[in-house]
Amino acid sequence: MPESLLAPGAVLALWTLIMLGWVAATRFGAMAKAGVDLKAAPPGGRGVDLENILPPTINWKSHNYTHLLEQPTVFYAVTVFLHLSGGSTDLTRGLAWAYVVLRIVHSFWQATVNRIPVRFAIFGLSTFCLFALAVLAVIATLG
Repeated sequence: MPESLLAPGAVLALWTLIMLGWVAATRFGAMAKAGVDLKAAPPGGRGVDLENILPPTINWKSHNYTHLLEQPTVFYAVTVFLHLSGGSTDLTRGLAWAYVVLRIVHSFWQATVNRIPVRFAIFGLSTFCLFALAVLAVIATLG
């Protein structure tokens, strides 16, 4: 396991951009198949406008990309707090890597199968890792 607590954050940032590529690769083809003409789209259109036009399996990837821009922002801050306060330990690095692996598994699950009980369990486990990291960050920064 790399010694830097920042490495898991860098991997998750890269994964987020890979998901963006997956969104684009599937969405543009699906839009063309659905007859969506971007040149004729009204100004100010957003991805959510495609919810009732594109198949759910296409939208799932976009939903996951959005999720990667939500809770992981807390993860990035917590890992930086831990890194700067000397809170990089085997435990925090292990929890950080577990969080990243679980988020990547969550991405694959949500983008392909998307059965909610399993997705929620994966999300719950990753949230537990993040909660533990946040508690450890508070301890490290107050110490």
